[in-house]
Amino acid sequence: MIDLIIVISYFVIVMFLALRGKGGKDISQEEYFLSGRNLSWYSVAISTIATNIQGYQFLGMMGSAYLYGLAQANLEINAIQGLLMAAFIFVPMYLRDQVVTITQWIQKRLGKTIGYLYSGSNILMFSTIGLGAALFWGAYAADIVFGEYFLFISDNPIHRITVLIIGLGVFSAIYTYYGGLSAVVRTDIIQFSILIIGGIILLVVALRQIGGWNSLYEQTPELMHLHLPKDHSTLPWIAIPGMLLLNINYWCANQVVMQRSLAAKSLRHAQAGLMVGGLMKYFMAILIIVPGIALVSMLDTPLEDPDQTFPYLVKNFLSPGLRGIILCALFASLMSTVDSFFNSLATLFSIDIYKGYMNPEATDAQVIHAGRMTILVTLVSGITMGIVLLYVKFNNPENAFTHTLNELRYYINCGIVILIITAAFIWIKNKAWIIVAFLSSIPLQLLFKEVFPDMNYFVRAMWVIIIPLLILGLSTLFTANRWTSEKKFNPADKKMRIAGWLLLVSLIFIHLIFS
Repeated sequence: MIDLIIVISYFVIVMFLALRGKGGKDISQEEYFLSGRNLSWYSVAISTIATNIQGYQFLGMMGSAYLYGLAQANLEINAIQGLLMAAFIFVPMYLRDQVVTITQWIQKRLGKTIGYLYSGSNILMFSTIGLGAALFWGAYAADIVFGEYFLFISDNPIHRITVLIIGLGVFSAIYTYYGGLSAVVRTDIIQFSILIIGGIILLVVALRQIGGWNSLYEQTPELMHLHLPKDHSTLPWIAIPGMLLLNINYWCANQVVMQRSLAAKSLRHAQAGLMVGGLMKYFMAILIIVPGIALVSMLDTPLEDPDQTFPYLVKNFLSPGLRGIILCALFASLMSTVDSFFNSLATLFSIDIYKGYMNPEATDAQVIHAGRMTILVTLVSGITMGIVLLYVKFNNPENAFTHTLNELRYYINCGIVILIITAAFIWIKNKAWIIVAFLSSIPLQLLFKEVFPDMNYFVRAMWVIIIPLLILGLSTLFTANRWTSEKKFNPADKKMRIAGWLLLVSLIFIHLIFS
C-alpha cells in the first residue's frame, strides 16, 4: 500500500508542476519551444542529464556492468568528451546564430537540402527508435521489477508491458503538449531528484551486502578495469575513439539534448550547465555500474539474463517504501526522456518542415499547433516501436539488449556525425559531396559488417565516420573546398576556460587510475 501511495503522489506532483506554467493561446513559439531562452545553468544541467537517463541505464547498462564490469562505465563517463565539445565548440556557434533548431545552423552552413536531410533523419530516428526504446525500457523495467503490482492488467507480461508503454506515453505527451519546454524542464528537476534518490538507495544496499567498496576489488578484481583488451567483442579499449566521434552526434548536435543549451540565458549559463552535467555523469556511472558489479559476488549461480541484475537487487534487498521510490525512479527515467523527445520532435517538425517549407508565413499560434499535432502523431509511432522492441527483447532474452539498440542507432548516427563535423570544420563548394558522404555511411556499415563480422560496433562506427571525412578533408588540397577559419574554442570567460580544462584533466585521470 505504501508503494502505491508513493507512486500516485509522484504522478500527481509531476502533472501539477508541468501544467502550472503558461501554456495558453498567447504563448510565443520561442516560449513554447525554448522556454523564452531563460534557462539558468542548473536547469540546463539537470534537464540535460535527466533527458539522457533512461530505463536502459538501470536495466540494460546495469546488466552490462554485471557482464563486463567497470568497462561499461565508458559509456557514461566518456559522455564528458561530448559535453566539453558541445560547451566550447558547438553551443557558441548555435547561440551566436540564435537558432531554434540545429537544422537552421546546418542550413546556414551546408544549404537547405542538407538541412532537411539532417532534420528528416532525426525526426525518423527520434519518432521510432528513440521514443520506442525509451518507452520500452521504462515499461519493461517497471514490469520486471514490480510485475505483481500490475497483475490486475493481465497475467501475460507482454500485455502488461504494452499497457504500461501506452499509459506512460500518453501521460508524458499530455503535459508536453500543453506546457512545451518549460513543462519538460520543471518536471525533469523533480524526476532527476527521484532518480538520484533511487540510485543512491540501490548503491548503498548493494555495497552493504558485499561489505563495502573495497570488497569490489577483493571479490571481483577482474571486473574493476575501465579498459578491456582490444579484441574484446563488446567493449575493447580501442572503442573509445569511436565513442568520441559518436558523442559529437549525441551531445553536440542532438536536438533532444541541445534544446536546453539553446534555451540558456547566456553562453556562460549554457557552458556551466553542460560542465556540471559532466560532473553528474561521474556520479551516474557510480550509481549504475557499481551495483551490477556487486551482484556478481553475491550470486553462486549466474543470471541467465543479464538484464535481470537490477530486478534481482530490488526484489531481494529492498523493503516496501524503498521499492516504491525505485518504481518512481523508473517512471521518472522514462518520462524525463520521452517528454524531451516529444518536445524536440515538435520543434524540429514545426520549425524546420512546417514553417521552413510548408508555410513560411505561419504565425506563432500556427507553428505551435503544428508542433502539438506532431506530438500526437509521434506518440503513436513511438508506442508502436516500443511494442516492436518488446517482442524483439522477449525473443532474445540472453542478449545485453542495450548494445543491440546502440548498434541499430549507429546506422543513422554515423551519417549525422559526418554532417555535423563537416558543417563545423570544412567549407564544401559542391554540396553533392556532402550528401554522398552522408549516404555512404549505411553501405559502409554493411560492407564492414560483411568483411569484418567480428569487428566491434564502436570501432566499425569509427571507420565509417573517418573514411568519408578523410576524403572530404583531402579534397581541400585539390579543390575549392577549404577548412573553416573561425575560432573553434570559445569559452564565455576565463573561469569557464579553467573549469573546462579541469574537467578534461579529471577524465584523463580517471582513465589512468582505473585502466
